[in-house]
Amino acid sequence: MTQVSMPGVARAIALVAIALAVGATASPTAPAPPPPASVTEPPLHPLTARDSALHVLQRFAFGPRPGQVDEVARQGALVWLDAQLAANGHDAGLAALERRTPALALDPDDWAHRFVEVRQAAKEGAAGMERAETRELLDQVRGLVVQRAVTAADQLREVMASFWFDHFNVFLDKGADRFLLPSYVEDVIRPHALGRFVDLLIATARSPAMLFYLDNVQSVSPDAEMPAAQNGRRTGINENYARELLELHTLGVDGGYTQKDVIAVARIFTGWSMRPPAQGGDFVFRPRAHDFGEKWVLGTRFPAGHGEEEGVRLLRMLARRPATIRHLCEKLCERFVSDDPPDGCVDAAVAAWRASDGDMRAVVRAIARTPEFWSVGAIDSKVKTPLEFVASAVRAIDATPDSGARLADAVARLGEPLYRQPSPAGYPDRQADWANSGALLARMNFAVALAAGRQPGAGVDLDAVLPASGDPGALVDAVNVRIMGGAMSGHTRSVILDQVSGIGDPGRGRALAVGLALGGPEFQRR
Repeated sequence: MTQVSMPGVARAIALVAIALAVGATASPTAPAPPPPASVTEPPLHPLTARDSALHVLQRFAFGPRPGQVDEVARQGALVWLDAQLAANGHDAGLAALERRTPALALDPDDWAHRFVEVRQAAKEGAAGMERAETRELLDQVRGLVVQRAVTAADQLREVMASFWFDHFNVFLDKGADRFLLPSYVEDVIRPHALGRFVDLLIATARSPAMLFYLDNVQSVSPDAEMPAAQNGRRTGINENYARELLELHTLGVDGGYTQKDVIAVARIFTGWSMRPPAQGGDFVFRPRAHDFGEKWVLGTRFPAGHGEEEGVRLLRMLARRPATIRHLCEKLCERFVSDDPPDGCVDAAVAAWRASDGDMRAVVRAIARTPEFWSVGAIDSKVKTPLEFVASAVRAIDATPDSGARLADAVARLGEPLYRQPSPAGYPDRQADWANSGALLARMNFAVALAAGRQPGAGVDLDAVLPASGDPGALVDAVNVRIMGGAMSGHTRSVILDQVSGIGDPGRGRALAVGLALGGPEFQRR
């Protein structure tokens, strides 16, 4: 087992903390000028082609694989991105992975049937086997997040699927969502990850997983002919989905709506519900539960006498409101550029959104062509979330994830249990939420264990990535080029060199150098 001296570990972690607190390590040169619209590549000065390739792979992928920085540098950073944007979603490697995943062979009816069985077994006091089988299937669903992030050729699609799930978050451990979530991920989020926002918005609104999570299945007009079944008592309007639809999914907290608008939206969505699990748990509109009265939302009249179609009309209206477009473009620029999204980036994204009616390919392309994206202030300015850190570390050493949930469990131990964020806001994407001493220690421990082949869930063959070397300086330089994409600072190099210089076994020295590099400050950033 590779051992690291405690003073060395403490120094390495301190290095990470200081670097994250100070900010990116890029040289303080002027930002790159905006790219002319007629060219494929932006002017890359002051960035080299390799720097540009690394930047694009850090933002629009889950980090580079060994040698990928040079590969993308040769073809051009934006040429690679355009290929990602043009990908049709038919990833042969990913398709093979999905065929080997039993959980994906289940359709929504299968999941509903299992849920009913587990619930019935629990009532009868014999739930052990059924729960274990269902838990194993759900572990496969969680594990797929990391496996896809690591192995997918269409990296941008995986990045956007992760972004949209957090934006339209549902909670795996809330009742029926344990069987509704798999279909939500596979049939709602992933197919729309690079499509039009309005289509995704409507799909999430119709999803039983969302309607159950935010309690819209309980929302019934007070004047309805049919009371909702809630302990045998009539229930009224539930505002949870309406409020989150306005505050999180569309307009934003400062989007100009009032409590009257929330109530009107809740009335519009009365009757949007789901069948009981025993009947499949699919979406259903219940006219007898719907409020057919007149409503006003944001100054727009919804006449009396309309049913399900007025909900679709409202969603289309919200998707095209200026506040919605601005809110979503700010979130996208926060994800791809910096924690404090620059106005220039947001303006460019808004313009692309309006021109394309919210097509995410056009919006992402516009963000990548802004001077703000290529500026020194954006380079290495983001701290990786636990999912991004684990996936990028596994990719960096070309490790092979297994078919279970052990890497997903590692992500959870680092603070981001996948599909288990109770808040409708999803997981955050800002440095302040992920950079603390406890998290940095856990990341360093993961990185050292991964490189040493001791991390469950990942098969590691460092011989295939870079040769062992008895020359510590040459070893650290090779780690920098092959695994770090040339991003290692002189300070990090000196810390790693100090740690590996006293190790006589070249294999152990290589594993330690790789582990410390993956746990170091430059690798924490993207």
